[in-house]
Amino acid sequence: MFGPLHYPHFDPVMLQLGPLAIRWYAMAYITALVAGWLLVRRLVKKEPVVATKLQVDDFLTWATLGVVIGGRLGYVLFYQPALYFSHPLMILQVWHGGMSFHGGALGVILALILFTRKYHLSFLGFSDRVTTVVPLGLGLGRLANFINGELVGRVAPDWLPWRMIYPDVIGARHPSELYEFFLEGVVLFTIMILLSRKQSVREKAGFLSGVFLLGYAVMRSFCELFREPDSFMGFLTFGLTMGQILCIPMAIAGGYFIWQSYRLPKLKSLVIEND
Repeated sequence: MFGPLHYPHFDPVMLQLGPLAIRWYAMAYITALVAGWLLVRRLVKKEPVVATKLQVDDFLTWATLGVVIGGRLGYVLFYQPALYFSHPLMILQVWHGGMSFHGGALGVILALILFTRKYHLSFLGFSDRVTTVVPLGLGLGRLANFINGELVGRVAPDWLPWRMIYPDVIGARHPSELYEFFLEGVVLFTIMILLSRKQSVREKAGFLSGVFLLGYAVMRSFCELFREPDSFMGFLTFGLTMGQILCIPMAIAGGYFIWQSYRLPKLKSLVIEND
């Protein structure tokens, strides 16, 4: 039997420049958006071509707004609506934390719909390229959660060698942020990148989007078994957490997109004269 590990007490502030504090959590968002943008620029040029690099450049702003606005409103509506509706100015105080991946996903989906309509692009084809890189952001976000010492896991059994003691938390816990980093980030990103390398997969409109939605729903639901529910919510219907409940429609949508991808015509490349 091994003794528990002790949380290493990271400083959540990465860099302090006078009154300006750059936090690891903010840097995770920035790094994910920039790295995702660069990867999508490469993916859209693979056959079948679904957009230009300049269009990907334009979409970066849309995606950023979708992630931030959707993530914040999702947290407000899904997790603590009574609190925020009684104190509406708190909705703007994003520096105090409170972002929902499911809300951010809805925000990006809306951005994809509006963007692809504006530029007359294939929604599913462009979505397939974008969702391929989303796990990169998920992984970085979970690392930032670990640095902040937040979203800790449930009480771990004594035989677990990597159970962890967090500050101001009773009992040795599962480091659930690291579980999510590995499954939602590393594993899902690897799956998406390997699949995206095959032209036969890229030609199936919506297949990659479906794999991402279904894969994330399964992995997040599994990780929720080790993650402590939010204290203000606890367990909900049938002992599920809010994260697991929100994953149900994602899994259904993912399965539907995969099924539909075999029924739809193969994607054709856009005719692009200049990029």
